[in-house]
Amino acid sequence: MNLFNSMGNPWTADYLKITGELDVDLRSNIAAEARAKIVYERLIDFCRDPGTKDALQFLMTREITHMRAFQLALESLGKPPLSVGRIAPTPGLVDQFFNDSTGEGDLGEVDTRGPWNEGEPWKFVEAPAFQGFKAVGDAAPAIEARSAPPERSEAIQAVLVDELRDLLHAEKQLLKALPKMQKAARAQQLHTLLQKHLAETEVQVERLNECLRILGSAARAKPCKGMAGLVEEGEEVMAEGRKKEDAAADLALIGAALRVEHYEIAAYTTARNLALQLAQPAVARLLTLSLGEEQNAGHLLDQVAQPLMSAARMPSSVR
Repeated sequence: MNLFNSMGNPWTADYLKITGELDVDLRSNIAAEARAKIVYERLIDFCRDPGTKDALQFLMTREITHMRAFQLALESLGKPPLSVGRIAPTPGLVDQFFNDSTGEGDLGEVDTRGPWNEGEPWKFVEAPAFQGFKAVGDAAPAIEARSAPPERSEAIQAVLVDELRDLLHAEKQLLKALPKMQKAARAQQLHTLLQKHLAETEVQVERLNECLRILGSAARAKPCKGMAGLVEEGEEVMAEGRKKEDAAADLALIGAALRVEHYEIAAYTTARNLALQLAQPAVARLLTLSLGEEQNAGHLLDQVAQPLMSAARMPSSVR
């Protein structure tokens, strides 16, 4: 079935305004509802039919209901209004207001000042486009272009190196654990998936070594106790699985594998974000590749689990 809007234009994925960040999407929804309310108000102004006006009034009122729901959901997250995403803004730059005005207007208008561009913590700065043409005076602050002060960058890089070394040891543990999990898998699809992920893990180790090389650090692994615990738990799952039916044993094995994947997703996400904050695009790119593989492995494990759940005749409430 083909979908078209009121103007006859076909539906496209451009209609999906989703960022994947819940607070950002909620704010977008609130703004959309506010715009819709204004549209309904204007339609009501043009309308003369009482029944149509009642319908429009109903729809307009529901926009406020939706806004309230979205606003309360946003507040329930407990995030500060300007805390958007995961990567912190550049210190200093975030507090600078660029004066993009060229001065007085044709009718004598002057630049307007207010709480949106003056007072704490604002610093009023001539816009980059004008700094080469206008005399800004010795007291004019310079534009903050660094992603972080040098002393902080050094500290953040130390954290990143620590994360990478932790990940390196985690992946090396998996190089030993995955063949055992693969051998324990009874469904061919699960066996193949674990075999594929073993090959990916070997490449991920190489990427981590390359990341450390780029950062000028030795490719030395740091004992990862978190992964050690997950591997030990996986050993128990495999031992207990020998007494279970095929579907139940594989489902337990998938559960252990998913716990590993989510641990790695968290670790790679943290390391990738640190690399972005440090303006290390080469490192961030390598980590993003590995992160994508871990996320994909998690999705594939979920897919493999679905038919196994049916085979094990689990209640529909837990499917």
